[in-house]
Amino acid sequence: MRALRTAVFSLGANLGDTIDTLQGAVELLCETPGVQPVAVSPVYLTTPVGKLDQPDFHNLVLVVESTLTARTLLERGLAIEDSYGRERLEVNGPRVIDVDLIQVGHQVVHEPDLQLPHPRAFERAFVLVPWAAVEPDAELEGHGRIADLISGLDTSGVRRVGQEVTLS
Repeated sequence: MRALRTAVFSLGANLGDTIDTLQGAVELLCETPGVQPVAVSPVYLTTPVGKLDQPDFHNLVLVVESTLTARTLLERGLAIEDSYGRERLEVNGPRVIDVDLIQVGHQVVHEPDLQLPHPRAFERAFVLVPWAAVEPDAELEGHGRIADLISGLDTSGVRRVGQEVTLS
């Protein structure tokens, strides 16, 4: 049996019924055999990064314990995106759902289609602020405590909203 490791996902959406989509994606991740949900962050409304002429995103972080490999967790996230009709038409463009694998245990992976920890997570307030809400003492492998990383970022575009996503 594989060791149980903590995995962190960042989910975001800015097209369609974003809260329903995020809820459904969280449920699908949590229903995955070999995955045990730990915590889901509050939902945050966030300013887009890179391509600004699009709607704001709803973002959250999901923390799970899993015996699955990082590759399997990545593939599950991509399958969930596909199930919602995610199209990759432009970099940083609008999307019905985005499921990013941020970290799996203390693994460091540098493969063309899988990099852990996520290579831009350390500079993205829309990942770190929700993560800190559920794991305030967490560390991003190779970058340090997320609370310290947040202190160096502009978080003005990350606002907690009243809508919530729950664990099943």
